[in-house]
Amino acid sequence: MPAITLTDVVKTYPPREKGAAPLTAVDGVSLEIADGEIFGIIGYSGAGKSTLVRLINALEPTTSGRIEIDGRPVTGLRERELRGVRAGIGMIFQQFNLFSSKTVWGNVEFPLKAAGVPKADHQRRISELLHFVGLADKAHARPDQLSGGQKQRVGIARALATSPGVLLADEATSALDPETTQEVLALLRRVNAELGITIVVITHEMDVIKSIADRVAVMDRGRVVEIGRTFEVFSAPREASTRRFVSTVVAGSPEGDDLAALRRRHEGRLVTVRVSEGGVDQQQVFGVLARHGVRFEIVFGGIDEIGGRTFGTLTLALTGADGDVSAAVAELGAAATELPASPTTEAAPVRPAHDAEAR
Repeated sequence: MPAITLTDVVKTYPPREKGAAPLTAVDGVSLEIADGEIFGIIGYSGAGKSTLVRLINALEPTTSGRIEIDGRPVTGLRERELRGVRAGIGMIFQQFNLFSSKTVWGNVEFPLKAAGVPKADHQRRISELLHFVGLADKAHARPDQLSGGQKQRVGIARALATSPGVLLADEATSALDPETTQEVLALLRRVNAELGITIVVITHEMDVIKSIADRVAVMDRGRVVEIGRTFEVFSAPREASTRRFVSTVVAGSPEGDDLAALRRRHEGRLVTVRVSEGGVDQQQVFGVLARHGVRFEIVFGGIDEIGGRTFGTLTLALTGADGDVSAAVAELGAAATELPASPTTEAAPVRPAHDAEAR
């Protein structure tokens, strides 16, 4: 049974101005999130991902559609019934949302009091959680004495206090520096692996998704436009929204001014090759070119990694006999795309290549 099931979920808000149309924040979303997986939801601001989170933890009602947590319907429940559902869902936030007047201990204790957990059980549970997140020595500190990473660790401990089956992380690393982000993501992986908790990570950061998510859904204008295993979605993106996210970490095929600038700087035919495990890898590409006696220079693109598997695009300037170049491109098949001689796409600034750039 999936941990979370959404079926044709819609959320609309009244118009902001008289005579305007209602605002549809979530538009017919259907998802199944497996028990025990780390599931990513990625989208730019306004995509509807944070609204979707509030629907999952029943902080807001759906306009239509159905949401189930562990097979139990959430939609249509009364407030008193929803309290029990929310107790099984932990939540961590971008801005930590800690009580400044309480110590670390007091912040972690708060949900235990709210859930009616017997006072006698508090000390054991809080101590257990603070050791788990590595903050046992900060039990009596207040939030303003902590770093951003420490505050988020307190947030995670608090979210785990009532032993939830699901943990929702809404932009939980957006306020952190890259090193601290990786530390928090490593802690979330421990939560998932050691406690078996299903984690839903909502973010606009590609690096977060590729570091932690088993599967990912890409949202755009309230809809899920692409979904699948993280490697498959980002190594071969079908939708424009997904390609924009991938381009934030790996440059794709050059267009517009990028392509025009490359043509001015490099002789030969420009060909973009998509490389990935399970498809054509770099060694195969270079082997094909060598067999046909084609010289090459890597002029654009880059390679990245998800879960130890590499993917990316390389744009090559190929020189040699015209027939040899054509034969090599043909052998590479669907992985290779020869770029047009006269670019007509919208201009974009030249970006440097990433790991695979020729220096």
